[in-house]
Amino acid sequence: MVLNRFAWVDGHADIWRLFSDAEVFHAVVETLAEPFRSATKVAGVEARGFILGAAVAAELGVGFVAIRKEGGLFPGPKVTHRTEPDYRGNQSLLRLQREAVSPNDRVLLVDDWAELGSQALGAKSLIDECGAAFLGLAIIVDQLEDETRRRIGHVHALVTANELGPSA
Repeated sequence: MVLNRFAWVDGHADIWRLFSDAEVFHAVVETLAEPFRSATKVAGVEARGFILGAAVAAELGVGFVAIRKEGGLFPGPKVTHRTEPDYRGNQSLLRLQREAVSPNDRVLLVDDWAELGSQALGAKSLIDECGAAFLGLAIIVDQLEDETRRRIGHVHALVTANELGPSA
């Protein structure tokens, strides 16, 4: 399903087209959720992680936890983590509301694509700091190195970056 709808546009991956088709979007959400039926919360890093994470949380019948980047309004006490540089060389300050997860929670992180894993590792750190159990990462496209995948833990991906073929 992902490979049939995926396209490179002007050298950039167009993941957005997976969201615009209701049938494809539903299938993506179901497939991301399936191995993590024991989750009590789903987390997502803005922006596409908000879309996918909220949909997966609804599929699982659990709450959604927002992980925001620096700058946006986000009231209350927070835990923070500065990520390692991403594939563009940018670092992000990730923020999670401290009360959003508890030590009783089993948290799944959902996103669209993991290149270097810096955001996923940062989000895992935030979840760990709140005392919750990190279940793993569910993503559409996995481009992670083996060592990073090991550090994250359970990674469930719909496709690997290599399966998408070269960018146009």
